[in-house]
Amino acid sequence: MTKTSHSTAAGRGPADHEVRNQIVTAATEHFSRYGYEKTTVSDLAKEIGFSKAYIYKFFESKQAIGEMICANCLSDIESEVRAAVAQADRPPEKLRRMFKAIVESSLRLFFQDRKLYEIATSAATERWQSTIVYEERLQALLRDVLQEGRQTGDFERKTPLDETTAAIHLVMRPYLNPLILQHSLDYANEAPAQLSSLVLRSLSP
Repeated sequence: MTKTSHSTAAGRGPADHEVRNQIVTAATEHFSRYGYEKTTVSDLAKEIGFSKAYIYKFFESKQAIGEMICANCLSDIESEVRAAVAQADRPPEKLRRMFKAIVESSLRLFFQDRKLYEIATSAATERWQSTIVYEERLQALLRDVLQEGRQTGDFERKTPLDETTAAIHLVMRPYLNPLILQHSLDYANEAPAQLSSLVLRSLSP
């Protein structure tokens, strides 16, 4: 009896995962077309061909679906930023590349899919967990770059590391947070080089 129940649960897992992905894919397309705010769970159910109750078996709310989509978008940006940092050998260049990748990836989301960008602004406004985790992970990456720079002698060591990390994160934040990003577009072309140069001068030993 126990074996049968374990086998059923094991068989249900991948199928559940597939249905969740199907819902997220359909929701991403629907939100891209009509916008997050204007779409209801009933709209999604009709689009996918599921009942509303069936969707609620997998996601407790529209926000939970939005969270998953937002997390996917932010994960893509984080991957681009990490790849850019990994291409550099020295900490100063890693910091420059980090600034550049954050701005370019965030602007791509802003300009290429404005409807999905609405989800990001909702997430930032309401402080969804996906945005909190995203900023924390990039702040941790920044801290690692700064720590490496101190070890190689490229960066000063007098200021507490956490204080330096927090301050530089605040400089980056206009391009991390979609609510602020829309007011920073006029400076987007020059921002990565100018801001990273200013920060690097402040970090000189």
